[in-house]
Amino acid sequence: MNSPYSDAAYGFLFTDMYQFTMAQLYWRLGMHEKQVQFDHFFRGYPDYGSHQAGYCICAGLEWVVDWMEKSRFGEAERDYLAAQTSRSGDGLFQKEFLDWLSKEGDFSGITLDAVGEGRVVHPDVPLTVVTGPLAMAQVLETPLLNQINYQTLVATKASRILESARGGMLLEFGLRRAQERGANAGARAALVGGASFTSNVALSRMMDLPAKGTHGHSMVQLFLALGAEEIDAFRAYAEVYPDDCLLLVDTIDTLQSGVPNAIRVFEELRRKGHEPMGIRLDSGDLAYLSIQAARMLDEAGFPETGIVLSNNLDELVVWQIVTQISEEAPRYGVDADRLIRRLSYGVGTRLISSWGEPALGGVYKLVAVKDKNRWKPAIKRTETAEKTTNPGEKKVWRIYDSRGKATADLIGLAEESLDGVDPLVLVHPEDAARRRTIPAASISGTEELLERVWAGGRLLRPHPDLEELRQTRRKDVDRLDAGVRRLMYPHIYHVSLTPRLWDLKRELLAACAEGLKNKETE
Repeated sequence: MNSPYSDAAYGFLFTDMYQFTMAQLYWRLGMHEKQVQFDHFFRGYPDYGSHQAGYCICAGLEWVVDWMEKSRFGEAERDYLAAQTSRSGDGLFQKEFLDWLSKEGDFSGITLDAVGEGRVVHPDVPLTVVTGPLAMAQVLETPLLNQINYQTLVATKASRILESARGGMLLEFGLRRAQERGANAGARAALVGGASFTSNVALSRMMDLPAKGTHGHSMVQLFLALGAEEIDAFRAYAEVYPDDCLLLVDTIDTLQSGVPNAIRVFEELRRKGHEPMGIRLDSGDLAYLSIQAARMLDEAGFPETGIVLSNNLDELVVWQIVTQISEEAPRYGVDADRLIRRLSYGVGTRLISSWGEPALGGVYKLVAVKDKNRWKPAIKRTETAEKTTNPGEKKVWRIYDSRGKATADLIGLAEESLDGVDPLVLVHPEDAARRRTIPAASISGTEELLERVWAGGRLLRPHPDLEELRQTRRKDVDRLDAGVRRLMYPHIYHVSLTPRLWDLKRELLAACAEGLKNKETE
């Protein structure tokens, strides 16, 4: 049996079985090369129960494209599908279909338009648009959703935690608690979303970053069990890592033992010409302990020494810690703002698992089919209005108000232009009576969000490096209203349709309703 860590588990067969059964049906009907278009979007922001997101951070595109570049339908993949049988015992897949896959099983015919990684994104807005031959566009659905949905979920959580930290540093510590190799995707997404570093060594290597970490309680426990003291453990660590000494101080008693012993070791380091990095707090009232530790470090002459907090942190917990420090630090003679900037947050379980909202509801829906050299819009009509899709080839614009803040995302038809449109009319995606009119004079700019990233079997531009992605995220988040960035009950950001797209949607829905009515009267 292949190792679960082999490439076989993440190659061309890294998709759902029904993608292949549909692909064979299309092949049997001679429809497999018909040009189609799918939109990938999510329907709602992450809702963590006690608090909600008001925006998301797009992530995962680079890994999708990497999968498209490397995945091929080879002999091993063919042998596996050839061995699949129906309930009658016959082969599930025809030899001729597998022959076709062996020759055409790649993504060279696919065109991929996408919102860039690091961008702020909102519900119903296409994150990716896949255009190409039907069978291969169908096979692409699952790996695309797998990569972008999860990374977007974690990048969003990371961005919200960083917002709560008010200038503190975010460190990703989730490898031990992650869903197996999802830890790599999650750590990358956290870095895109605002984490400065990760403890994941392999992923740090991939991202060309130094990995971060200190020691655990077990190191101190070992020394204690062998008859030594906490300070002996600290001294041993400092001797091995004199320029990178960051000590975990809560194994025995944080304020009576851990911090005083750390200060003694720091003084010894300084006499030898080294400066300590800091301390880590992993239990107790982290806000109070941060204040007291900062006071003790300041009095001992270490005002620049860092303080790392960990233990079940998320954006709400970090916000509470920061709020408590703001209120309590002055009464102990500690500069609250300076302390807040001094803090780093090692966030593990609740970041890597997107605690409270384990999945992003990203979907992949057919929106257009090319028939006789003409694109025909497609729509999914459901009993639930919010699940009715927006049909046709589309563009997406971000509208900026007179302050330079993002005020709406507008979805329109591909042939539309906003040049000279005054006023701009925005229609609610589910209710045409709810419209918003924006005079051109109150708009500081518009921006198309979708850009072509893959065509002709190759990447059209280099992937942005991590720092570019972070700058993109910072710029986009800064251009959101404070209400949209709120941790709880955020203001609703407007995602709207142009009147022409709304009219097309209404016509298709009416045609569906008429067809059902005629069927009932037959």
